[in-house]
Parts: sequence; C-alpha cells; structure tokens
Amino acid sequence: MLVLNLSCACDHGFEAWFGSSSDFESQQASGLIACPVCGNAQIRRLPSAPRLNLSHLRRDSGAAASAALSPPHEAALRDRPLADQADEDRNHRMAEAKPDPTSAQMAMQAQMYQALRQMASKSENVGPRFAEEARRIHYGEAEARSIRGQASHAESEALLEEGIAVLPLPDIPGLNDPLH
Repeated sequence: MLVLNLSCACDHGFEAWFGSSSDFESQQASGLIACPVCGNAQIRRLPSAPRLNLSHLRRDSGAAASAALSPPHEAALRDRPLADQADEDRNHRMAEAKPDPTSAQMAMQAQMYQALRQMASKSENVGPRFAEEARRIHYGEAEARSIRGQASHAESEALLEEGIAVLPLPDIPGLNDPLH
C-alpha cells in the first residue's frame, strides 16, 4: 500500500491510501478523489518522505557494541519481541510529539463541515425562495420545518429585524455531497 499526502485547491491537507502510484494517477484523472473537508476534486500530491523501519538495526550483531553507549532503556528494547518494540517506539514518538496547531485547526474545520453537512441533510432546500418561505413559516402560513436556501444580505437583515432567526452561512461547495 502507498500512503500519499494530498491537498485540495483550498489547501486542506489529507492522506489517502492507494495500491500504487499509477492507481493514484488514474483515480485522480477520473475525478474519483475529493477532499474530505470541502469536497473539492482539484487534488495535488504533496511531497512525502517514506517511513523507514530501522528496528532491524537494533538486532544486528554489532548492536552489542553500541549497547555500552546507549541508554539502558534501549538495551531493554532490543531484548523484547519486535511487536513490543514497535509499540514502545510509537509510544515514545507520541510522547515527544508536540501538538500541531495546523492539524488541530484542520480537524476543527473538518468537524464544522461535517456538522454543516448533517444540518443540510436534515433541512429542505428552498433555494432563492428562502426569505419568503422563512416568513411563511414564522407567521404560521406554512408548516414549521428546517429550511435552507439563498438570501441576499439585505433580505437576511430584514428577516432578523422581523425577529426571524436565520443563520447566514457561506456557500460551501460539496455541502450536499457525502463525506468520503
């Protein structure tokens, strides 16, 4: 498996797994890859470094010579089964890792898009009739339900002045599409 770092035209970074580099290229050419955050299909491959598994170096016969120079916990790692060593290595890297604010921001943004998609899936799209339909619902002329649609800034302000609760949101491409 090949794990690639990708980015969309909106600079949302994400990882994707492919069988090979040619699989990635064919899926990208077919438009099958989309950003999980915004749904954008303009995807580019970012440079990525392969992860090198060097645990076999710890088991080499020359490891005994370096044991005198290495801290005691490394010597203990060499004597444990390989699976335990991998777990210990991962835990050690996680303990040393500092939180990346960019990743945290991206995670929050992804959660926001998921929440917006969920709200959109539970509402009726009334399109450009939003202001008219919101008034009908508010004044009891239409069935109360969740709606979404388009309204100008002036229409949104007028609705708010009338006491009609609206939540202006930007037009988000792919909002109605399923999350990949």
